[in-house]
Amino acid sequence: MVRYLEDSGQIDETLIIFTSDHGDYLGDHWLGEKELFHDQSSRVPLIVVDPSAKADATRGTVSQALTEAIDLAPKFVDYLSGHVPDHILEGHSLLPGIRGEKAESRDYVISEYDYAARPYLRHLSPDAKSCGLTMIFDGRWKMIWVEGLRPMLYDLETDPDEFHDLGASAQHQDEIARLSGELFGWARRQHSRVTISDEKIDTVLCKDDAAYGLYLAFWDEDELREWSRQQHE
Repeated sequence: MVRYLEDSGQIDETLIIFTSDHGDYLGDHWLGEKELFHDQSSRVPLIVVDPSAKADATRGTVSQALTEAIDLAPKFVDYLSGHVPDHILEGHSLLPGIRGEKAESRDYVISEYDYAARPYLRHLSPDAKSCGLTMIFDGRWKMIWVEGLRPMLYDLETDPDEFHDLGASAQHQDEIARLSGELFGWARRQHSRVTISDEKIDTVLCKDDAAYGLYLAFWDEDELREWSRQQHE
């Protein structure tokens, strides 16, 4: 494909990304395929070739920024100078970081897995709705939440091969509580509305009732007057 782009004269105007949807254990941890979230399974290659001269500042470097696969679609839109509809696309564009600009950073990455169709794992859960695994990783600590069981915890700074599960360690309950809080916050957050942007909600929909003379959720006229005063300050 690269040779074709070179021969056809398109190589200098084509963004190339090499990646994968998941890794494979290939015997690591005595496992195959992608059943858990050790790095062999959840860490994937991501090689970006941006032909723009703006990317020369970072060309040939390796970034340690936390990245999710959902960051690719916003990058494609951004690369083509489009507006990224963040009410539809949940990820962050990678383009600013690649071009040496200030990029939106992640405090953690999330990965999910549904093992309901795996007969040799179904004994872990009472029904198909409960067959969920969720991983949260902040660059050092990786916690795997298993519905109905205790979480697993790995410290990749001291245990990069992830052989020592600290989930039952009394000394690491603070880390589990911290990551559990982050995971719960992520789960509660509005991820996408698909049809209505935040801007439309803020500038149009939230003011429609007042435009029609309807004022909802005010206790009395004094509260309404105070709200109106604040709107015009």
